[in-house]
Amino acid sequence: VLQLVESGGGSVQAGGSLSVSCAVSGRTDNNYCMGWVRQAPGKEREGVAAIDSDGATTYADSVKGRFTISQDNAKNTLYLQMNSLKPEETAMYYCAGARPSAGLVEGGDLCYTGGYGMGYWGKGTLVIVSS
Repeated sequence: VLQLVESGGGSVQAGGSLSVSCAVSGRTDNNYCMGWVRQAPGKEREGVAAIDSDGATTYADSVKGRFTISQDNAKNTLYLQMNSLKPEETAMYYCAGARPSAGLVEGGDLCYTGGYGMGYWGKGTLVIVSS
């Protein structure tokens, strides 16, 4: 069973940068699509970035050019580097995974899951962007 533990959230001023990490354990191979999903109070969940098993990446239009997703399989860690943060990006940021890795899509959680949704979720880390 895949276990995901996020870290690195915190407070930052608008225009600043923050990096969040996700420690991944319990997987026996790399056949996963991994992603970051955020949810702000009173708003719907939004897929932010995702990375497929072959390293392909995709981003929500709202974060393209500012956020970077990466993973270090040797360290079993998923990262999200966030630059030029905006107050409206204050949210809980969740690490999520889907198996098998079946490609990337626009919208939703950004990993193709055939309608089943991301099967693995962390508990989230809070990012607060102040104006």
